[in-house]
Amino acid sequence: MRVDLYEKLMRAGASRRDVLKGAASMAAIAAASGAGLGALTRPAAADDSLRAKILQIPGVGKGQPTDADFQKVGELCLEATKANVKEGEFAGVELTFMGLNNQNLHNVLFRGFLKPWEAYTGAKISWIDLAQADYNARLQQSIATGTVDFDVIEMGAPFEGDVCGKGLTSEMPDWVKKQIDFDDLVNYLKPPVGTWNGKQYRVTIDGDAHNFNYRTDVFSDSELAAAWKADSGDKAGLAEWGVPKTWQQVQAVTKFLKGKKFKGQDIYGYLDAPKPWGGFGFYFLGSRATAYAKHPDDKAWLFDADTMKPRVNNPAWVRAIQDVIDALPSEPADQINADPNTTAFQQFLAGTGSMIPWWGDVGSNVKTNDSSVIGDVTGFSILPGSDDVYNSKTGKWDKLASGPNYAPNCAYLGWGVYVMARVDSDEKKKKAAWSAAAHLGGKDLSLWCAAYPSGFQPYRNSHFNIPEWVAAGYDEAFISSYLKSEADSYNHPNAAIEPRIPGIFQYYSAAEDILANTFAGKMKAQEGADAIAAAWEKLTDQIGRENQVKLYKASLGM
Repeated sequence: MRVDLYEKLMRAGASRRDVLKGAASMAAIAAASGAGLGALTRPAAADDSLRAKILQIPGVGKGQPTDADFQKVGELCLEATKANVKEGEFAGVELTFMGLNNQNLHNVLFRGFLKPWEAYTGAKISWIDLAQADYNARLQQSIATGTVDFDVIEMGAPFEGDVCGKGLTSEMPDWVKKQIDFDDLVNYLKPPVGTWNGKQYRVTIDGDAHNFNYRTDVFSDSELAAAWKADSGDKAGLAEWGVPKTWQQVQAVTKFLKGKKFKGQDIYGYLDAPKPWGGFGFYFLGSRATAYAKHPDDKAWLFDADTMKPRVNNPAWVRAIQDVIDALPSEPADQINADPNTTAFQQFLAGTGSMIPWWGDVGSNVKTNDSSVIGDVTGFSILPGSDDVYNSKTGKWDKLASGPNYAPNCAYLGWGVYVMARVDSDEKKKKAAWSAAAHLGGKDLSLWCAAYPSGFQPYRNSHFNIPEWVAAGYDEAFISSYLKSEADSYNHPNAAIEPRIPGIFQYYSAAEDILANTFAGKMKAQEGADAIAAAWEKLTDQIGRENQVKLYKASLGM
């Protein structure tokens, strides 16, 4: 929602809660106030191609998509399936699909997309829905006990070592590669991502990197600019009020904004996500750490590549942990209990806080999620840099001649759909499972997912066609900023690459639990980091150090 309309509705007597109830209540409020919602919508594009047509479902600014919308998109994108599958060909086939039910996304969308597929092919799908915090534990239990009870799984590349490496997945048939236009993937998601021992296993449905999301109205405000100028505190080189470019500046701005008001509301700076989140929360500390820890002359940043000795307790990571500890008193009350879903969807979209890192979901949600009040005042960039970067080889901090060190966190490498090897003995079931995966990973359907709240962000070269987004209702400056932040993160020469090694989420989960105690004040930053390193060393010994070294180097392209 545009801020000016939001403020108009507020002046008309609506509460923030009323506004956040959704499109229906917004329409009623707007009608009562005479404001109308026409300004939120754009005329339908004249282009009636499939891609233009699905991007008008429901249309940017016309409310959050519903299950009926998901089904319409799934129906319109069925032609690729029909080219490879006869009507009713999978009659009698039953598939079990395990995936995420996060913020009512992922599996919820898949159900809608696949209903027309089920009607056409005759196959039936049963669903295993998991919350983000439960996903890792459920998957690890299935692997450890040998009780894989699903035929298709939504899974990220970091788990490939645990799943593909143990022979649990079915190799992708060539017809699937053709149906999904495999070559359209952006480079950083091409093999070795999605492969194991040279075999292709994954239909990519997402691309992941943390970018930096900020409030443009906050960082262009004249009153805050005057206050910043008059302030005698440490400004970390940010001479004029504006968007921070380094983590040092993020810290300075966050502390400066403590206790200040913006348009009558409390205003905050950076929003940390300290609460454990099934291992996924570790990525948010990682996004604070990469600029400190990922040296341009060294591909490794999480472990030493030759020994798997953890780097999580070196001065770079300890500085990132200390940053969180230092910033929390300047963040909203009870921020210690905020997980990443809270920071993105309950705080930032609702107008609380002025800076967060997140996967690309924020970019599409600020414009199309009913909870958003910051649709016209959000800007994007790659993650902040650092004035200096730790050199693990020399044990010293380096100041680069080129200026601050930037190292975008290519966190998680995106979700994919994988077919399990247990279907390989039944050709009809195997083809059905791969057909379902290919439908979800289709080129046209993927564009819709990138443009609307889906849990997925741009991951194909064809997703960076700005006119398509503009025709859908995004304004050009906004979408150009958003897509640039994504592309610059994917293609950055010093990007911090996700390690695809067995047990990576065991490492992350162990770290999260220790970090929660550290952020709560039960341990000093260095003590917490040392405890994580000790836990990681035990895990590496349990899994097998020699093989972990080999796989870690391979994942970094060494």
